[in-house]
Amino acid sequence: MTNYAVILAAGKGTRMKSDLPKVLHKVAGISMLEHVFRSVSAIEPEKTVTVIGHKAELVEQVLAGQTEFVRQTEQLGTGHAVMMAEPVLENLTGQTLVIAGDTPLITGESLKNLIDFHINHKNVATILTAEADNPFGYGRIVRNQHGEVIKIVEQKDASDFEQQIKEINTGTYVFDNARLFEALKNINTNNAQGEYYITDVIGIFRENGEKVGAYTLKDFDESLGVNDRVALATAESIMRRRINQQHMINGVSFVNPDATYIDVDVEIAPEVQIEANVTLKGQTKIGAETILTNGTYIVDSEIGQRAVITNSMIEESSLADGVTVGPYAHIRPGSSLAKDVHVGNFVEVKASSLGENTKAGHLAYLGNAELGANVNIGAGTITANYDGQNKYKTLIGNNVFVGSNSTIVAPVELGDNSLVGAGSTITKSVPADAIALGRGRQTNMAEYAKRLPHHPQNK
Repeated sequence: MTNYAVILAAGKGTRMKSDLPKVLHKVAGISMLEHVFRSVSAIEPEKTVTVIGHKAELVEQVLAGQTEFVRQTEQLGTGHAVMMAEPVLENLTGQTLVIAGDTPLITGESLKNLIDFHINHKNVATILTAEADNPFGYGRIVRNQHGEVIKIVEQKDASDFEQQIKEINTGTYVFDNARLFEALKNINTNNAQGEYYITDVIGIFRENGEKVGAYTLKDFDESLGVNDRVALATAESIMRRRINQQHMINGVSFVNPDATYIDVDVEIAPEVQIEANVTLKGQTKIGAETILTNGTYIVDSEIGQRAVITNSMIEESSLADGVTVGPYAHIRPGSSLAKDVHVGNFVEVKASSLGENTKAGHLAYLGNAELGANVNIGAGTITANYDGQNKYKTLIGNNVFVGSNSTIVAPVELGDNSLVGAGSTITKSVPADAIALGRGRQTNMAEYAKRLPHHPQNK
């Protein structure tokens, strides 16, 4: 049978205390809405409809081209939100999943099991439920002796007996599509909130003698709906634990997984070693046998095999096999480090390429530069790439030696096998195989120090 999906993403999320729509708050690197959409994709819906409202344009950008959108201009409840999907889904044959966009922990596997359960039991509606140790505040699932759902009772309406029920409503449902939109025509706003509740269709189905079932999640954590920053932090913690566990299963070693922060789309090869307080964000990829030490922070970058990154920051860059970085180095966006490059402590590289086996051991700045292979950059060397208005390029050939405390003023080129003497300021290109000295002449004034007040003989 054909599957459809309705994702509810129109709410503001007042309790988040944020200008950002609630569903766009991120968990492990992507928005809650994207987490939900990915899980929904597991049921392979023929049509997915996302209901948007508050700051609709922002929400639409996140899933542009991946779903159909309908607008809920007034937030009048969950039932009203689903009604907005009627022009797209009404009269289609199949079953429709209805899910909130603020439930980032629900898995595709659970949604597939829910759909299968719904079809196999020939239900008109199936509620996704969970067993709560403390069900206070949740709607309770009341079943008959056959396991069919009689009703959903909200906390404030539950009797003493019903309050003892631990099975709760997660707010995710599967419906016979045609019957859903027929029933929605018969719900009303006769309730304390003055809203249309999707749960009211359950009562309509029961009155008609139609079969309503419930499928219970194996893991209560999946049921978490995020309404405030406390729940957002809880979702983040659970999601990161899941992510790290999967990497460990795949052969990655963690010193302290509870203090390691890895986004959902990061790829890590086996035999990687990750120490505590490492953060890997965005589309980062880490090659096999690489070591990431305490304090390393990597964003949208690709690291090769057998690299060692020591307490350093890398952004939007690529590092080849055998590269060593740090401690306290900063590889800024647009940089590429070839095989066996070494970038040491307090070195900053920005929008530059370093050829194989090139080394910048300490206290250097390389910006808008292209370095060949086997280059040695001495301590305190900088490429002066910016004159206050424009940025210029430095080209350094193969086998070049740049002495300590040199300033290379771009645009300039250092030819293959050239050497720059320590303390030089280089403003003109240096030919291949040449030695360049660009410093003031030293003058020694004999006996002159004896005239100065600090000299020992004058004290």
